[in-house]
Amino acid sequence: MRATLRWAHSDLRTHRGEALFLVLATAGIVASLLLATALFGYATNPWQRVFTQAHGAHVTIHTGASAQVDRLTGLTGVESVAGPYATESATLASRGARAFVELRSTSQEPPVGRPLLTAGRWLDPAAPDGVVLEARLAGALLAGPGDTLTLQGTGRTVTVLGVADSAEPRYRPGEQPGLVWAPPSVVRDPGGQVIGLRLTDPGDTDYAVQRAVTVLGAGAIGKVSTWQQARAEAQGDNRLLGQVLGLFGLGALVAAGFAVHGAITTRIRGHLRDISVLKAIGFTPAQVVRVFLLQHTAYALLGAVAAATLAQALGSRIPGRLGDAVGVWQGLPGQTLALFAIPVAAVLLIGATTGLAAWRAGRVPPVPVQRPLAAPGGRLSPVARRALGLRLPPALVLGWHKAFPRGPRSVATVARLALPLLLIVMAMNAWTTIDRFHSSPERIGLPTALTVHADAGLADRDTRALLERDPQVAAAYPGVEVAALVPGQTATIALRGLGTQRDPYPYALAEGRPAHGRDEAVAGQGLLDLLDVRVGDWVRMTVGDQPQILHIVGRSIEPENAGRVISTSLDTLRDNDPRLAAGLYEVRLRPGADPHEVAGRLAAAGHGHLDVHAVTNPADGLSPLRGVVVGLIAVLALIGLIELLTVIGGAVREGERDVLALKAIGLSPRQITAITVTATACTALAAVLAATALGTPVAHWLIDAQGRSSGIGAGIAAGPSPLLLVVFGTAAVLGAAALAALPAARAARRRLADTLSAVA
Repeated sequence: MRATLRWAHSDLRTHRGEALFLVLATAGIVASLLLATALFGYATNPWQRVFTQAHGAHVTIHTGASAQVDRLTGLTGVESVAGPYATESATLASRGARAFVELRSTSQEPPVGRPLLTAGRWLDPAAPDGVVLEARLAGALLAGPGDTLTLQGTGRTVTVLGVADSAEPRYRPGEQPGLVWAPPSVVRDPGGQVIGLRLTDPGDTDYAVQRAVTVLGAGAIGKVSTWQQARAEAQGDNRLLGQVLGLFGLGALVAAGFAVHGAITTRIRGHLRDISVLKAIGFTPAQVVRVFLLQHTAYALLGAVAAATLAQALGSRIPGRLGDAVGVWQGLPGQTLALFAIPVAAVLLIGATTGLAAWRAGRVPPVPVQRPLAAPGGRLSPVARRALGLRLPPALVLGWHKAFPRGPRSVATVARLALPLLLIVMAMNAWTTIDRFHSSPERIGLPTALTVHADAGLADRDTRALLERDPQVAAAYPGVEVAALVPGQTATIALRGLGTQRDPYPYALAEGRPAHGRDEAVAGQGLLDLLDVRVGDWVRMTVGDQPQILHIVGRSIEPENAGRVISTSLDTLRDNDPRLAAGLYEVRLRPGADPHEVAGRLAAAGHGHLDVHAVTNPADGLSPLRGVVVGLIAVLALIGLIELLTVIGGAVREGERDVLALKAIGLSPRQITAITVTATACTALAAVLAATALGTPVAHWLIDAQGRSSGIGAGIAAGPSPLLLVVFGTAAVLGAAALAALPAARAARRRLADTLSAVA
């Protein structure tokens, strides 16, 4: 054991840089996997915690005021119900901010779907104008307990008694109204009612919705939301961040394993004489394997422990969402297990790859075999001989030949170096896609910057004139959005009519063509998946008791409502249902206009008749991904550097036995150095070409797969510019050549006695 430790200590002193790189790479990989786990927990646990503690409803159904919702209590599979509660639509204003809300009449805290107070207190009969706000709505209004809010259009005010978390879909400006729990004295003009159903089997949600629609009638249903939709909306971008971190963390772990395997294999080939001496003085094959295995497992263990310690001690101090995620994750029950299991799994994987390479060291014979002198890389190929005959520089020809002479071994070397480069190219694609979300929102389904809701006191013609009067407004598209029941009556979707035949809405299409003709529509990926239809099919849906039959002629990129949106022109919806009137306007601004500044100007010009909101860009929630991508590129670059140093070390060691032959044919030390540098550059060039050729298609496939699973749809991926890829490849090749120059020059200038000892 003492001899084993002495050998390991000597080797560590000789290869300090390589050991440091292995430790840092392992630390970076384990840290990425731990952060991915934290983000997954942060994405799923808060909503699940609220849903469990609130005894949340699996199905929430909004109906008309005359619907006999009490009949739902006897449905098979319904465990308990929340409500029914009378509801009224209203607009709350506070400190210049406004929000469209649903006032929900309740006199006492409900047993099903009860809000979880985070501040203040529950409704009090002694405060007839007191209300409780959903937490996100309270944040949007900058309101807290004790604040007074105005019910616009009524002249009345309400007082905030408390703020609460809810498991129902949260407030989203222009999309989802905020939830306000209020006493009956505040809900004076109810226009509908809502009931929540808690099921004995959550897996029967679709069947329960279908049964409820059958009992009440399609005309009585206004909107249906399920617990799955609320969970998906609550998870949002955190889940995507976790998936990205996990994917690249696993990829980096595999790349690190291959890098370790390659490093050990190359070192074994370069230390055959030393290994033979170890065996000659009494080391058994098992002891030789143990030396390499223990040494590299110790490096991996050190890096994994460092990553776990830093993640536990400093993870919650990371600014932004990552720090919040780690802080929440540290309080979850499974955090301790994950903090132990992930580093152990990483160490075991690296140990397994190390063992495979170290096993070769145990098979080295105790008597070193003299290696014959030969041309660099073996016998010259006909192409190489022909190139020398054309008087091309011998260093370039022999360097190229030396880089690709050995068949499977050369392919394996290029593959190991290409893997981290491929992951870097994929990370660059992810970065470019996020940039396109910000720079070209019209290409990902967001051609407009503002959403305007007009009340009944303002006519359509007057509203459009008011909007288009602003000098920074390029166009205003009138429309309407209603909830529609899908065939089978298991869920509701968003049916939108935007633009007119003369001024069509500029949808971002990924498939098919725009909807120009009568009864033509475009749909999001989420709707196509929900209904199991394709472009070219006809679909029938119900709005109240009025059927709508539309022909899907294109697939649009829909970042809203999980892609469960079908869109046509306002003229088409009016032809099918003349009662529909425009109350929604999508406003496209001129380049360079500030959406928030224009929104404030339009709201002031509307004198209380317009509710203006800036359109939410999904990329705003992906901002932390930029820092994640930078960190991943740094870890992958470190792994690539380890592999590159391994390639250089192997090329230099294998070139030692060729120095005599090269000097004998008249090559100078500078030319001999150029051979190794060229060989390294050619290997790096092959890896760069392979990574570039495969990285972009694989990245596009993964991004589009994520787009399809989220309902947005494929077609959102964007690749980096060819110039950036050329710069990346050139930097990698030149960097490899620069790193190889110094060790190659030292080897070429070694003394003759040293060279002879290497050949022996």
